[in-house]
Amino acid sequence: MGDFHDRFCPSESAIRIAKKFSGFAHAFIPFELRSPASPAPSSLLTFDAPRQLAPPSSPAAAVASSVAPVISAPSNYHLSTDDQIGVEVFGEDDLRTAARLNADGAVSLPLLGSIKLAGLTLNQAAAKLTELYGRDYLMNPKVNVMLIAYAKRRFTVLGQVNRPGSYEMPEGSPSGIDLLEAIAIAGGYTRIAAPERISVKRREQIMRVDAKKLARHGGSSSLFRVEPGDTITVGESIF
Repeated sequence: MGDFHDRFCPSESAIRIAKKFSGFAHAFIPFELRSPASPAPSSLLTFDAPRQLAPPSSPAAAVASSVAPVISAPSNYHLSTDDQIGVEVFGEDDLRTAARLNADGAVSLPLLGSIKLAGLTLNQAAAKLTELYGRDYLMNPKVNVMLIAYAKRRFTVLGQVNRPGSYEMPEGSPSGIDLLEAIAIAGGYTRIAAPERISVKRREQIMRVDAKKLARHGGSSSLFRVEPGDTITVGESIF
């Protein structure tokens, strides 16, 4: 019986060792059964996608975005009192201006003050302002001058025409038109008109014009041109 007990029953020291290892096993089991942790994010920092920058606008684009609808003036057109112009300086929105030439033919512009532009073409005016802005204020400025509206230029036709009255110069010919065109605008001659007896008052001067001769020459504008402010009087036939 004693031999059986010694062979098959663990000793007290064996039991203590078993308990010790059992404690180690219980200590490690929770780690073995624990669910693996979720993987850490690859980065804790986030970055905004780079913004797409618009390409810089060109001077032509700046012109397209003019301060007001512009008029396609003839290249040889010279600015005069009461013309309305727009001035743009590329890249300088604060200097954008729309103004009328005053009685002295000048406009008031940011930084420059009153600048006379009457008598200049649009290109000449742009060149003048480019020089003035570049002299003291800006580095290589790009200036554009546009015509927004002509001054009100009128002429008057009286006497033997069908619609006597005062008329504005056509938009495409602000500086003057042919006499025969002016007569046509006023409705043409009446039945008793005398085209060879026309007078034109220009300021303090009175000129006599024979429109019959003009008509024979094809109405060439080089023969007689009506200017703003003129008063045309068509005479009556004498029977």
